[in-house]
Amino acid sequence: QVQLVESGGGSVQAGGSLRLSCVASGNIRTTYSMAWFRQAPGKEREGVAALRFGDSTYYADSVKGRFTAYQDDRKTTLYLQMSALKPDDTAMYYCAADHASRWAYGLLSPSRYIHWGQGTQVTVSS
Repeated sequence: QVQLVESGGGSVQAGGSLRLSCVASGNIRTTYSMAWFRQAPGKEREGVAALRFGDSTYYADSVKGRFTAYQDDRKTTLYLQMSALKPDDTAMYYCAADHASRWAYGLLSPSRYIHWGQGTQVTVSS
């Protein structure tokens, strides 16, 4: 089992920045990739950024050039640095980790991930 705990959300004005953190614990050696998702009220959960260990980082078109996802050296903490925030970025942000049984799904597909954090709210005002 893998446990994920997010932090770092808050309220910020448009154009501002926030950094989200996700601490992973448990059997993280069973995971191959981790990702950030977000979900706004009344909308589907959307993949924001995904890291495939030892490989590249992938971003949704809506955040390219503004968001950066990375891990610490021990690969136990996942970060999402968000800059030039827009009101459309307002959502609950979730950290997720995958499992080998779901590797057929795309890196930004929620179906790939079976471990989820509780979420951290990001609110961007205009």
